[in-house]
Amino acid sequence: MRSGIRLGVDVGKARIGVARSDPHGMLATPVETVPRAADGRADMMRIAEIAAEHEAFEAVVGLPLNLRGERTLSTENAEQFAHRLAAHLARTGVSVRLVDERLSTVSAQGQLRAAGKRTKQSRTIIDQAAAVVILQHALDIERSSGAAPGYAADATPTGTGEATE
Repeated sequence: MRSGIRLGVDVGKARIGVARSDPHGMLATPVETVPRAADGRADMMRIAEIAAEHEAFEAVVGLPLNLRGERTLSTENAEQFAHRLAAHLARTGVSVRLVDERLSTVSAQGQLRAAGKRTKQSRTIIDQAAAVVILQHALDIERSSGAAPGYAADATPTGTGEATE
């Protein structure tokens, strides 16, 4: 298991949930919900600030595939975001990986309901909770396999990779 803090990123159309791990890669916790920027810059800058604040070495972006493992419009959106984020973070030394995140939002909603939160109450934190689910999944994969989860995002919007899960 690699040591160091990782960020988990749940990309939505309006908001981006961010979570972080502890330095030992054992536990993911929520950090912040970042508004999605129309210009595509302010959100990248804020995530870079969060990475610097927490001294993260990696960001794990959820790749939303459908239940059959097929790509969707949301998949393309998240992948393009991850490539832009990789380009933005390249100068800081923070790498970006894409990890299968099927049902992360559904899982996060279920956990919040179990904690007594109604949907309207949880809208501000659902994205963070989904980022926690994504990051915890990635940490668990790495701990069990000994290899980094998912695949590296290229620092170009047209770059693609293959999932290794």
